[in-house]
Amino acid sequence: MTTATVPAVARSRSELRDLRGTGPVVFVPTMGALHEGHASLLRIARERAGDDGTVVLSIFVNPLQFGPTEDLDRYPRTFDADLALAATEGVDVVFAPTVAQMYPDGVPHEGVATEAVTVQPGPLGDLFEGASRPGHFRGVLTVVAKLFGLVRPDVAIFGEKDYQQLALIRRMTTDLCLGIEIVGAETDREPDGLARSSRNRYLDDEERQQAATLSRALRAAQQRASYGVPAARWAAMGVIKAEPGVELDYLALTTTGLGELPDYPEPGTEGRILVAARVGTTRLIDNLPLQF
Repeated sequence: MTTATVPAVARSRSELRDLRGTGPVVFVPTMGALHEGHASLLRIARERAGDDGTVVLSIFVNPLQFGPTEDLDRYPRTFDADLALAATEGVDVVFAPTVAQMYPDGVPHEGVATEAVTVQPGPLGDLFEGASRPGHFRGVLTVVAKLFGLVRPDVAIFGEKDYQQLALIRRMTTDLCLGIEIVGAETDREPDGLARSSRNRYLDDEERQQAATLSRALRAAQQRASYGVPAARWAAMGVIKAEPGVELDYLALTTTGLGELPDYPEPGTEGRILVAARVGTTRLIDNLPLQF
């Protein structure tokens, strides 16, 4: 398809089934409010699909992954702009279901359909984001599993910005034998290093400058990683503490599989540093690889 072609829009399961192509299907799940970071995922998807494949983009703000005090109602909905971006990036089908389509018996966390089957993330889902947002990854994995069942992709593309989410989706896909190739794409960033996020639009000018502290802290840890975990953590914390506008939730240095690291890993060991913090009323996350 040409970049000028508006994608077909499926609002229901049956419409999606009718639009699914016969070639390879490459899938990019999103909650909408698309930005350049999403566009970079769609470009990868278009390349992987080739001329004969189908790129499917989903836009669904999943209520099951939001806690009772989180920003479900506030989360931006920009469908017309999302559709225009999808057209530019060569998307073939946009799946934009209603909540009733995804949860026909009601959303489980609302106290209805308590018999509904959901996906439990296991111990990894209780760490970091899971500790700060109880139930979040149950909601993420459940909706991703549903979307996989409806779209039936050969390949699915996810951004590395949500690194713990990516690790859990890979684990779910392997453990449940789903037969889908999961591709992690490098985080797309603003010129000052801030990871692109739909929530960045909540930041005012001062908060926007403060938010860039997170990526600077991660870069500082990268530069000190050759001296071990304590030095890398100290470097990152020094950057964050110098910016009073950043309220730290967690800073974690882990293995690439999100396990524990010794203070002084063997030379050549790869790891990950993850951070979550609140700037104003906006909660942001980021991460980068480490080389020890």
